Amino acid sequence: MMKIFPAIIFMLALLLTGCGGEDAENAEQQDYPTRVKAIKVLVTNAPLTLSYSGQVVDRDEMQVQSKVTGSVVEKYVTGGQEVVAGQALFKIDDRQYRAAVLQAEANLAKSKTALAKERVDLQRDEELWQEHAISEQTLTNQRAAVASQESEVEANEAMLQKAKDDLADTIVYAPMSGRLGIDDVAVGTLSNAGSTPLATIGVVDPVFVQFAVSEQEYLRLSRGGQTSDESYRPNFKISLTLADGSTYPYPGEFAEYDRTLGNETGTLTIRTIFRNPDALLVPGMYARVEIDGLRLTNAMLVPERALQQLLGETLVIVAQKDNTSAIRKVTLGEKIGSYYVIKSGLKADDLVIVEGLTMLREGMPLEVTQVTAKDMGFSFTPSEQIFDVGSGTNK
Repeated sequence: MMKIFPAIIFMLALLLTGCGGEDAENAEQQDYPTRVKAIKVLVTNAPLTLSYSGQVVDRDEMQVQSKVTGSVVEKYVTGGQEVVAGQALFKIDDRQYRAAVLQAEANLAKSKTALAKERVDLQRDEELWQEHAISEQTLTNQRAAVASQESEVEANEAMLQKAKDDLADTIVYAPMSGRLGIDDVAVGTLSNAGSTPLATIGVVDPVFVQFAVSEQEYLRLSRGGQTSDESYRPNFKISLTLADGSTYPYPGEFAEYDRTLGNETGTLTIRTIFRNPDALLVPGMYARVEIDGLRLTNAMLVPERALQQLLGETLVIVAQKDNTSAIRKVTLGEKIGSYYVIKSGLKADDLVIVEGLTMLREGMPLEVTQVTAKDMGFSFTPSEQIFDVGSGTNK
């Protein structure tokens, strides 16, 4: 039997005596046994549901920017609209880019004319050289002039292509399918190439729901729970509960794990992916992520209603073999439905009292009725609270 600090026992006695009032004192004076209901500590392979507070985030999000500088002269969309990849979104003032195309075309035409002249001169010089009418150096110089002019033509062709590309880029297209944010710019906004965000676009189906887990929880998810049964393989089922208490109709899947633990928080960010065909899930929304499919092997469980808190300690009262009460300090683990996992403080054959606790103190005589989980309505069904696994606190 685990020893309890006398101060804790004394405080518990005062507290419970106050709760019981005169009836408790009379029961002690008359030495009548107190009627209680007790249940045997449950040792079993328990299904474990992990719950986390998660947040919806875009699977892909990017800012739309123009490739050329100029004022926005036309918008083809409105904020919040769903768009498809390649759809026209904005038009940039194209007057200077049309002029650049005309100038590049003129330069190319001029260089091609000059090239044609140099080629005619080269043909003439080659004939003269055959007749020994000119020197070989004159022929060599003409050949160099033709090569130089050919390079000039190629450069002007490249300039024309760039001018045409710039002109085409005055229409800004959606880089991917998704939904626009409402932060799109107004007509008249000056857009600097590659730096001014014109709109934000994000994929709405599917979306990520991300949450943080501790190092221990990550190892548990990776290993499938605390089990030595090598034949056991977890079958994860990931569900989502929205802020209004409704269950999201589509299941999720594990998608991404961060590569490192956070230096300050010591947690690892995990992303699950959910279908979102109705666009019900909106980035920034909070929801509860529940992961089923794990189990604890030979877990020691007691009902939540058997637990009492005093001075930061968790206590249970057990019925001893001589039908007297004894106080035990316990260390809690995970919450599983109506139960808590007990890490230390109890033995597998202990009877914990679940009804009649308010009149009990250490060493009182008991009249014990042993009950079952079915009698008391206990189950492994998760509660509606979000339990922070490992911390022993509810959120």
